[in-house]
Amino acid sequence: MSITILVADDHPLTREGIRGYLSKEPDFEVVGEYEEGASAWKGICALKPQVALLDIRMPGLDGIAIARRIKEESLPTAALMLTSYDASQYVIAALRAGARGYLLKTAPMKIVSEAIHSAAHGSVYLDNDVSSVVEGGRDFVPEQLSSREREVLTLAARGHSGKEIAEKLFISERTVQAHLASIYDKLGAKNKTEAMLLSIKYGVVTLEELLD
Repeated sequence: MSITILVADDHPLTREGIRGYLSKEPDFEVVGEYEEGASAWKGICALKPQVALLDIRMPGLDGIAIARRIKEESLPTAALMLTSYDASQYVIAALRAGARGYLLKTAPMKIVSEAIHSAAHGSVYLDNDVSSVVEGGRDFVPEQLSSREREVLTLAARGHSGKEIAEKLFISERTVQAHLASIYDKLGAKNKTEAMLLSIKYGVVTLEELLD
């Protein structure tokens, strides 16, 4: 059975290229194509595609807002971001909103196909070039995080401040900062955002563990 896909992007040439490629794939079916967010949202509600391929910036609703609505409404659609924006704040915002993947428009269509299959089957797909924060050798093996460090990282990824983490774990803010410093050192990260993305990239934790 074909994977049903909705495409939303405000650039006609981008939509045409995506539709043209996906239409040639026997296991894909493009069921909707939209140039702005409000119409795309209505299409998702009506058509309930398995995957919605969304741009970040669109007139009306943006892709992140649509992903958040999909999550809030518990629709059977996986939001997959395909965008030109590689800034880490967009990546984090999209994942927190419920997106099942994040790709740059520079990605080969083969990668887009892989991401669609991954999203349709409930997995999360991150483009290797999604942000400079995931640069580095694939052979890097990070040191294992302790159970307490995993707790701290999980709460930080969910947006809690150092004070809030300290209160939740019944430890001091200084101890929280010490744990974060250890996490950064083990992952080769500079801040919470890098630590989150790198921990996912290297399989230290899953996206579901961090954001659920």
